Amino acid sequence: MTNNASASPTESFEHLLAWLNADREQAGRRYEEIRRRLIKIFAGRGCWEAEELADETLRRVELNVHKVAPGWINDPALYFYAVARNVRREYLRPKTLPNPPPPAPDVEEAEREDRCLEHCMQQLFTSDERSLMLQYYQGQGRTKIENREELGRQLRLGTNALRIRMCRLLKRLRPCVLDCLARLSS
Repeated sequence: MTNNASASPTESFEHLLAWLNADREQAGRRYEEIRRRLIKIFAGRGCWEAEELADETLRRVELNVHKVAPGWINDPALYFYAVARNVRREYLRPKTLPNPPPPAPDVEEAEREDRCLEHCMQQLFTSDERSLMLQYYQGQGRTKIENREELGRQLRLGTNALRIRMCRLLKRLRPCVLDCLARLSS
């Protein structure tokens, strides 16, 4: 393995696994464990694209492992979490910029959005998934939090697991709604 950035993706990944554990099988398990933990961290901090952010973190660590690993004396997972902190900051950055005040509500636009949302939920989700989606977003403030806690208990899911499930549903729903709105607007 060369010690430069021109290493092939396969070499970088092999170097990453070697850094995690000398035993390749143990290294693979450690890699998956770190990925799962990153997803939980991102989801727990309200990041909708938790899996994508975890994968981006892993990619960045892989690109820099040849620079970091030789001098790193701590648990390698700590480096992953430090990189994840930066990835999250970048993810949040656009949201922290000042936004102009929202335009006055457009009744016709709201109706189109409702129609598209209903259409896509009917098309993409089972009745159980639709029910879950509606229950998850019921209420406001403390009531919403309590509803979600109760929903988690009913489904025997922890808070993070419930968030991840909702994130996956939204990931399926969002493209359909955007496509529907684009069709109605043209």
